[in-house]
Amino acid sequence: MQAAVITDEISQNFDHALSVMAEFGVPNAELRNVYGTYIVDADADLLNKVEADLKRRGAKVVCVDTPFYKCDLDAPKAGAGATHNANERTLADQQTLLLHAMDLAKRFETPFLRIFSFWKRGGLTPDIEERIADALVRPCELAERAGITLLLENEHACYLGTAAETVRVIERVGSPALKLVYDPGNSFFAGEQPFPAGYEAARAFTAHVHIKDAKVNADGMPVFCKVGDGEIDYAGLFAAMKADAYDGYIALETHYKGEDGDAESASRESLRGMMELMGLK
Repeated sequence: MQAAVITDEISQNFDHALSVMAEFGVPNAELRNVYGTYIVDADADLLNKVEADLKRRGAKVVCVDTPFYKCDLDAPKAGAGATHNANERTLADQQTLLLHAMDLAKRFETPFLRIFSFWKRGGLTPDIEERIADALVRPCELAERAGITLLLENEHACYLGTAAETVRVIERVGSPALKLVYDPGNSFFAGEQPFPAGYEAARAFTAHVHIKDAKVNADGMPVFCKVGDGEIDYAGLFAAMKADAYDGYIALETHYKGEDGDAESASRESLRGMMELMGLK
């Protein structure tokens, strides 16, 4: 297992985020927002700057995040979930987005693109699962042809919130170009026990992992917290992953801003906690 970070969880200043990661001996960057722009919306000058920052810091890209299928499965509705600063796109825009993201993956020399499963607009039904699977067939064909792996994230704001739900669709599609980015924090928010239940569902399909911790507050609502302070059994999860010889990346996605609201300090605390639980510090 190797530690990585979704850089804008530390700072929108990409170079500064890389410098913080270097303090922890982590050279592995997952790209989402850089200098206030979602990577798939970056222009040529900004992409050149990102490349220069990576080279100067001796860092590498392990995954390119996309908002692919963070859109409505049917007619667009108001009240979508968090897009993390990505430009708004409709279902009709998704193939263009995917092709551009594949070009970015090749440019940054990573085989992984993170994708989603449409905004959750009611309960997940067998019909919805079938429609999501059908919508993934063509993207997987394009990805396989390009040598890219699409990482479908279990996301509680989308139809496939739990590992079990996401794996059912991955199995249904049956493409070698479609794997799981397992997110235990999202699993927790979706009402699934992240470990052992979520991991049992996820283990055979997991190619990448996002880490954020969570707990239930006094009002009975799930909230994010510092990694190591929540209710997710990360010690058990990481031990199981080591036993399974998982050799991929474990990427911090803090989502917790700390009591003072400072993202960098919260991410520093969580990165330290994550690495301790992974046995890297």
